Amino acid sequence: MKYKRIHNFNPGPAALPLPVLEQIRDEILNYKGTGMSILETSHRSKTFDEIINEAIERTKRLLNLGNQFHVIFVQGGASLQFAMVPMNLSVDGKSVDYINTGTWSTKAIKEARIQKKEVRVIASSEDENFSYIPQDVHEDGKGAYLHFTSNNTIKGTQWTTFPDGGGVPLVSDMSSDFMSRVFDPSPFGLIYAGAQKNIGPAGVAMVIIREDMLERVPQDLPTMLKYTTYVENNSLANTPPCFAIYVINLVLKWLEEEIGGLKKMEEINREKAKLIYDIIDSSDFYKGTARKDSRSMMNITFRLPSEELEELFVKEALKEGLGGLKGHRSVGGCRASLYNAVTLDSVKALAEFMRHFEKKYG
Repeated sequence: MKYKRIHNFNPGPAALPLPVLEQIRDEILNYKGTGMSILETSHRSKTFDEIINEAIERTKRLLNLGNQFHVIFVQGGASLQFAMVPMNLSVDGKSVDYINTGTWSTKAIKEARIQKKEVRVIASSEDENFSYIPQDVHEDGKGAYLHFTSNNTIKGTQWTTFPDGGGVPLVSDMSSDFMSRVFDPSPFGLIYAGAQKNIGPAGVAMVIIREDMLERVPQDLPTMLKYTTYVENNSLANTPPCFAIYVINLVLKWLEEEIGGLKKMEEINREKAKLIYDIIDSSDFYKGTARKDSRSMMNITFRLPSEELEELFVKEALKEGLGGLKGHRSVGGCRASLYNAVTLDSVKALAEFMRHFEKKYG
């Protein structure tokens, strides 16, 4: 069957690298001569041990993680992590501190409050409809941790420089910009990322937790809600999402061996984002929704002069093979998600379409 792949700008589940998809296709019936699909392979087998351990080692190399960090895989997506973080990492007599930059931060705060934790929102951009990243953030050292969302898919904002925790461990939801750029992991007590935006398919969250954070985990939590369970069993206390982890390993291999690591990936991502922001900045037709000093490399959000034109833009873009450009249902408008797997050629095609559409309807 002949088919044509679209330029995929979906916000998640999102684009996967074509070489990864081709390898999955080639291995799906017979993984490395086992006579089985990876979908049929036991999670207790040597075959799967090699896959999950390789994914862990690639993660550590790409992020330059020291031995004090553990890499685990947890089902439930980032949404379960909103609850597991305060459940596992709160400390008696200390607040749990959050920076609110939009929908996902709001959800994380809600989950901590459900557990009756002493929540402090020490900074927020709600006053301007979450269109910027707070710059004046002061952690007074009284928090058990400082939680923030590194990239905000709905509002199109991103931290360019992470907040200073003042010695308080940072905790970050990096679901939508994980593995997209170089950063120093040392201030982080925990990092989590739902896989389906930048490192793999839906069904699993990668969690990176520092050794000293494990000392906080209460013994009386349900077994599968304790980070210690996953660390002590190499994420194999129960049957993990084997296929999703297999794909993550392939994506990490592509990132490490074909792209050349995070520094090179960041350079490509900056180039991709600049192509679209340059069009927005030089236009009276397109209007970006995020403040310029807070704009995301991963999710570019913009409006057109009318909702009717926005609807037409999305419709005509799809006819040209440009998919996933509708804004989140909660805010409307348009959004181009430029995750790692979205190629420079795809972004150039989008830029050309945007220029053409403005000329035609502007």
